[in-house]
Formats: sequence, C-alpha cells, structure tokens
Amino acid sequence: MVGDHCSLPGERPVRAPSPKAGLSCKMVLQAVGKVLRKSKGKPNGKKPAPEEKKLYLEPEYTKSRITDFEFKELVMLPREIDLNEWLASNTTTFFHHINLQYSTISEFCTGESCQTMAVCNTQYYWYDERGKKIKCTAPQYVDFVMSSVQKLVTDEDVFPTKYGKEFPNSFESLVKKICKYLFHVLAHIYSSHFKETLALELHGHLNTLYTHFILFIREFNLVDPKETTIMDDLTEVLCSSSGSSSNGSGNGSSNSAGAQNHVKER
Repeated sequence: MVGDHCSLPGERPVRAPSPKAGLSCKMVLQAVGKVLRKSKGKPNGKKPAPEEKKLYLEPEYTKSRITDFEFKELVMLPREIDLNEWLASNTTTFFHHINLQYSTISEFCTGESCQTMAVCNTQYYWYDERGKKIKCTAPQYVDFVMSSVQKLVTDEDVFPTKYGKEFPNSFESLVKKICKYLFHVLAHIYSSHFKETLALELHGHLNTLYTHFILFIREFNLVDPKETTIMDDLTEVLCSSSGSSSNGSGNGSSNSAGAQNHVKER
C-alpha cells in the first residue's frame, strides 16, 4: 500500500524499502515539530488527555487518499474463488503492507516514547503461547505481532501454496487472530504516530490502507466490532464514502464515549 500503488487481491508482495528512505532523521524531526506547533498537541508518546483533539480526524487529512478504488466491491469474494484462498491472499497482503507502513515510523516508536502498547484509552498486552499476560512497550508488541504473523503466513501447513494442500480446520480462527493484531498496529500508528506520518506525507497511504483493511474484515466478520470500537470515529469518516454500513458501530461509539475517563486493558 505504501508507494504509488494500492494493495490488490491475490498480491503476494515482497517487502520493499521504506518510502522516503533518504529523508534524514533531522528533517523528519523538524517537520514533526512544525506539525506539533500547528496542532498544539503533546509530544509523541504522551497519553493524550480525553479532550485532546485527534489530528487524524481533521477533514484536511481524512480526505487524503492515494486511489479512488471502490473498496467495498474490491473486498468481495469473487466467483469461483475458494473462500480460504481469498482470505489467505488478502491476509498475507495486508500483513506485508501494514508491516511496511509501520516501518516508516518505527524509528520514532521506541521503548521510551511508547512505554506501553496504547491506543487512545486502551492498553494492549501480549499473551505468549502459554497464555501468559505480558506487559510490553509498543515496539516490543509490534515485534511480537509481526514475528508471529510472519511465522504463520510462511508455514505451509497453515497458509498452503502448493496445489492440493488443504487448509487446516483452524484456519479461519487464525486469520481472525492475525487481523485483530494487525488492527492494533494500525490503530497505534494513528493514535501515537500520526504526526510523524503526516510529516512524511504518508497519511494518504495510511488512510487508504486502513479503509481497505476495515472493509475487508467487516465483509468476512473477521474482527469483533467491540475490538474496533476504539477507532469508530475514524472508521465512520473514512469508510462512509466507500459504501460501508455501520455494522453495529453506532452502539460501539456510545460505549466508547462513556469510557473516555479511564484506561481499559486487553
């Protein structure tokens, strides 16, 4: 998704170099400083006050996209295509593009600036293979996500690529788990690193990727609406022009509004 093209179904991309790779850290920091002064926001990594205005909801930024594709139609299962093949192809593509999008701001997402994996008023914890709850910094959490997903999508027994190889019975549940974690990464970029994304002029890429991803997971009910409620305000703005229904997000928004004064843990 990052670049001059959008993710297409069936695409198995090879990770490309980060956009704007030649941009020096100093130049980015200067650009971020300008955005911070303009928005009068708090420094990156500080938990925003409930009343703080969300920069990513500003109309001048939400209207930025890199394509005019009708994603609602693009995510639909094509005729004569196996559902699991479609889920596998798209999930792999989203993994690569979200990983690439995060890599553009990864140098600003540090253990010092992002001491917890926080999105607005929610703090996420990682659970290891034994189910042990682990409190970690945002970069650690993202590393756990990307490493575990990479392991799954390259496992021939889980994401088969050879003809005649069957998908496991647990495939759909694994895809749902992957999509939930990828949503957390996207939400963290918006919540904690939108200023850097804006300074890099990659907000159009981020908006397009988010819209495509949300419509995909809604089309196949891959993530519980309660899980995505935290970003319902953004989803409503970005997806309304793509013909997306609320899918129960209205109730989720009211619940979110009532939870602004405390931090939730997941």
